[in-house]
Amino acid sequence: MSWLLWGALPYVMVVILIGGTIWRYRYDRFGWTTRSSQLHESRLLRVGSPLFHFGLLVVIIGHVIGLVIPKSWTDAVGLSQHAYHLQALVLGAIAGAATLVGVGILIYRRRTTGPVFTATTRNDKLMYVVLVAAIVAGLATTLLGATGGDEHNYRLTVSPWFRSLFVLQPDVAAMSAAGPAFQLHTLIGMLLFAIWPFTRLVHAFTAPLGYLFRPYIVYRSRTETPATRPARRGWERT
Repeated sequence: MSWLLWGALPYVMVVILIGGTIWRYRYDRFGWTTRSSQLHESRLLRVGSPLFHFGLLVVIIGHVIGLVIPKSWTDAVGLSQHAYHLQALVLGAIAGAATLVGVGILIYRRRTTGPVFTATTRNDKLMYVVLVAAIVAGLATTLLGATGGDEHNYRLTVSPWFRSLFVLQPDVAAMSAAGPAFQLHTLIGMLLFAIWPFTRLVHAFTAPLGYLFRPYIVYRSRTETPATRPARRGWERT
């Protein structure tokens, strides 16, 4: 069972994630969207969306640092175990709480705003359940990891297992030694990534880089009088 969970399941998840994303882009390109509902309600959206997205960004950065950077590297630069756990507790708790509050506001908005709730699919509901479960489990592991002790130090168990996946030699024993909370968080995370391509979360793979290089928008007057001079590129004072 340990080999199936920590040796085979991660690669199954990766295949579903990559294959599902390619399938979605090829056969449902016009559905590659979050189906914006800002026109129906914007007050709660202005609060919940930034909280969720910026909080999630910090959470992702924290996961990258904790899972990718080995403990020996932080020890080499003089970052003690206590200092690492302290910053993980402070930043992780704040970012996790902001993400949870943000997604809570978005779910409340979706449930209480008629047109938005009408446009909510079963797929969306499943996604929100898994997403909230992953956030709550992540907050629990953050609090456990900050308490100290090898039994709650994920950099001795989860991190080596995660890095071993990239060299196709999964360290099943390391992940099996992790605490139940860390294992549960990992399983929920793999489930979230497995359903990712088939939900509105797929929009995260679309970076609007072209927006940075787009030409200026040309606004034309409705008056019938001809222009007194040719239009010029760039911004002009009004």
